[in-house]
Order: sequence, then structure tokens, then C-alpha cells
Amino acid sequence: MNNNTVLPTSTPRSAGAPARSGRGAALLYLGTLVVTLGLTACANMSGIAPHAQMRDGASLGLPSAATGTPDLFADIAVPTEWWRGFGDAQLDGLVDKALSSSPSLKQAEARLARAQAVTDSARAAEGPRLDGGLDATRQHFSANGIYPAPLGGSTYNMATARATGSWELDFFGRNRAALEAAIGSANAAKADEQAARLLLASNVVRNYFQLARLQAQLVVAERTLEQRKETLQLVLDRVSAGLDTKLEQRQSEGGLPEARQQMESLREQIALTRNAIGALIGQPQAVANLTAPELDSVQGVNVPAVIPADLLGRRPDIAAARWRVEASLKDVDVAKTQFYPDVNLTAFVGLNSLGFNDFLQGSSREWSVGPAIRLPIFDSGRLRANLRGKTADLDAAVESYNASLLDAVHDVADQVASSRAIALQQTEQRAAQTAAEGAYAIAVQRYKAGLGNYLNVLTAESTVLTQRRQAVDLAARRLDNQVALMRALGGGYVANDLPAVASVAAAAHP
Repeated sequence: MNNNTVLPTSTPRSAGAPARSGRGAALLYLGTLVVTLGLTACANMSGIAPHAQMRDGASLGLPSAATGTPDLFADIAVPTEWWRGFGDAQLDGLVDKALSSSPSLKQAEARLARAQAVTDSARAAEGPRLDGGLDATRQHFSANGIYPAPLGGSTYNMATARATGSWELDFFGRNRAALEAAIGSANAAKADEQAARLLLASNVVRNYFQLARLQAQLVVAERTLEQRKETLQLVLDRVSAGLDTKLEQRQSEGGLPEARQQMESLREQIALTRNAIGALIGQPQAVANLTAPELDSVQGVNVPAVIPADLLGRRPDIAAARWRVEASLKDVDVAKTQFYPDVNLTAFVGLNSLGFNDFLQGSSREWSVGPAIRLPIFDSGRLRANLRGKTADLDAAVESYNASLLDAVHDVADQVASSRAIALQQTEQRAAQTAAEGAYAIAVQRYKAGLGNYLNVLTAESTVLTQRRQAVDLAARRLDNQVALMRALGGGYVANDLPAVASVAAAAHP
């Protein structure tokens, strides 16, 4: 077959020549495609498959929304701005500042923007491409080169204007799989950004309640110091009266530096907690005059008795892990399509002339159109090695998802168990504090009636102060546990387009 049957030229032909040429080109293209598909059958992907299996809530013994009670699921719905449920306007302002100015959150947003740009690039690969170029040069041709006279030994102007187009015909879905992999990575980055927001908000709230705990403990410590001063004065009076010895005096004197040391330790922790809050909100000086809230005035949230599997899907870290499995699955599909041929349609049209005078003449036009097919025949195992690597990445992504799921179940179970234990401890502590305060009231009455001494009053008050310290710790633990539970339940994160575990698992193991 001559060249005219492949690429038409400007040479005049008879009326029937173009038809024969077109039929010949079509037959050539069809024959090429048949041969290509035949050679593709030699591509060998056998023996390479993922092994990891995705776990779901049923495998962990968790109830699903279908088996749960509607009232239960209504009680554990977490709002997006869950921290506002504590009813503290000062806390709301701190969290808002943190979410608007935190560098760590800005980094997560930048990673999301980068992933979205990769998605746009993968989407662009599915469409055609058109490039244009214009070259104008003046060249001297060697008299001893490949060009004979009169071209050789002369200097000429040359001009080329060309529009070149190409379009990859994605017969085997490579570009589509690459796009879906990029979308999966972008969605994972988006979930990571939401996880960063949740972690940041949780840290602000927990430090805020920690500041409240330390401030309340400082008040108790200050009263403890005053009480020990009063106790020492009574002991000194009794020593002067010959009723006590130096032993009791030394024992009472040792309580003062111990109380002062405890106060200084609390002041140090208060300063460090303020610094932590300032760093989290990105304004270190803004917390200098921050007023710690009263622990008893902070509203609480309800804690569910049972955590359904569906609720764990609302955690952004679980969603990110699942999207990474989806992206890895599509990367495996991309690796498989590399065993098949690339089919591209290319064309160009333009002008080309030796000398500027004829550049715009019709005889200077040129064009070309046709398919370009590339297929692997022998690559020393590179494609199989690449597929094995992508399959291993998929197994790693699946196991990472399983690990995240187990960590989530563990996290939620811990928070629910702690919540129940704290509630029981608070009940017993309140009873103990009530008894201690009753004993203290009796000691005061006896002292006023002249039936007891003031040392008995101070001793009874020591028990009351101990119970107050425990009450402060338990109240702070209750709030901290509720924050941890809000974080463990996903902080109100919802991803409507999240792929189901069953569909991803089925795709990974067809």
C-alpha cells in the first residue's frame, strides 16, 4: 500500500481516488485495532489481587440504625457546632477565633485545595487538547549538507503556523479511574480538614474547662491555707498553755508550706492553660483577662447508652479512611488499564512555506489526521510490579480503615464507660460531702455552745475541703468527658456522598 492511501496530499487525483484512499485508511485503522486487541490478550494480570477485608459495624457487634430505636438515635444526634450546647458565650467566641485563624487548620485547608487541583487536572485529561504555534526563522543551509543547490549554500526565510489537536480515546477507562482516584483523595482531604476542625474545637473546649477546674481548685487551696494558719495559731496557743508539745507545733507548721506549694502549682497550671488557649486561637495576648467559668453553671449534654454503627460513620477520620480505600481501589484500576493499549486521535492543520512570500498561499497548507496506538508487549515485569504495588497500597488502606474503625469503637466505648462511672462517683461524692458538711455544721454549733473547741471545727472543715476538691475534679471530668464524647461521635460531621462499606468491599474483591 502506497503513502497516498494513508495520508492524502495536495496532488490532483481522479474522482475515484479519494474514495479508494478513504476506504483503505478505514480498513487500515480497523485492522490495526483488531491486531491491538489481539495482542492485548497476551497481557497477564493473573495472581495479583488484594487480600484485606473491610470490617463493618456488624462484625464488631454494634447495632445499626435499622435495629435501633428512633428515640435513641434522636438523642445522640450531634450538632455541627456542638460546643454551643454548653451555653457559654465566652467559649463560643474562643472556638470561633480558633477556627478562623489557626495555622494548623490553614494547613489542612491548603492540602484540600491541592487535592482538588489534582482532581481538576485528572478531569481535564478526559477531554481533547488543542495547541497552537507560530514559528518564523531565517536559516542558512550548508552547501555540504543533505540539501542540494539551490537550497544548499543559500539563506532562506521559513514560516510555520499550526494548530495541533489530540484526544485520548479512553476505551479501557484509565482516565476515568484516575479521575475517580483523585476525587477519592480530594474527599479524604476534605474529611481530614473536618477532622482538624473537630480536633481544634475539642482542644479549645477542653482547655477552657481545664482552666475552670484549676481556678476552682485554687479557691479551695486558698481556703485550705487560711484554715491551716488558724490551726497553727490554735496549736501555738495550746503550746503556750502547756496543753500541746513542740511535736504538734512542728506538724502544724509543716502544713503551711505544703499548702503554699499546692497553690503555686495551681497558678503555674493556670498560666500554662491560658497559654495553650492563646496558642489555639492564634491570639496569645487575648486570654490574659479570660474569666474562668463556674463549673456548676455549665450545661451538660446527654450521653447515649448504646452507640450504633451508623453513628461511627459520621466521624471524619473514618470517612477519610474510607475515601482512601476508594482512591486506592481506583489506583488499582489505573494500574490494570496500563496493560491495555493507549489509543489517541491526533490531527493538525496549518501553513508551512520556505520563504515568507508564499506563506499565506493556499498551496502552503498542510494537515494530518489519524490514530496513534501504543501498547505494552514486553516490559520485564514492570507493569506487574506496579500492579502488585498498587494492590499492596489497597490492602494497607483497607487495614488502615479497619484500624481507624476499631480505634473509634474503643474511643466511644471508653467515653461512655467513663461517663457512667463519673455519674456514679458524683452521686457517692455528693453523699459524702453532705455528710461532711453536716458534721462541720454540728462542730460549729458545739463550739458556739461551749461544748467543743475550735480545733474540732477546723478538723471537720478539712474533711469538707477535701470533698470540695473531689467535687471540682469530678465536675471537670464530667465536662471533659462530654467534650471527648462529642469528638468521638464525629462532632456533627456528615458526608452524604460517602461510599458504603459494602460497595467498596465488593469492588475490592470482585
